[in-house]
Amino acid sequence: MIVVDAANVVGARADGWWRDRAGAARRLLAELAAAALPDEVVVVLEGAARAALDGTEYTGLRVIAAPGAGDDTIVEVAAAGTDVTVVTADRELRRRVEALGARTEGPRALLDRLG
Repeated sequence: MIVVDAANVVGARADGWWRDRAGAARRLLAELAAAALPDEVVVVLEGAARAALDGTEYTGLRVIAAPGAGDDTIVEVAAAGTDVTVVTADRELRRRVEALGARTEGPRALLDRLG
């Protein structure tokens, strides 16, 4: 399972995401769906990016709107899964999920796979 810290991955691009967080999240979701990654992909949205959940279906993705801090939701998902990789550059989040046995990789690795 790949768990994506959407805020962190979106923030890794200097494409004006801060002007439209929901739009940036929609673009990321569309890219992930089009990539058809071989693993289960869980994307966690928080804050203004939750507005990206507008009823659009993204094939192959499970999208979760974090009720509070996205990091806490990511930790919950990682704790419930097996063979989990969390995509984030957040050092504290990395520490938390690695303590649960999850692997981590940075946003650039995922973005490179997306092309």
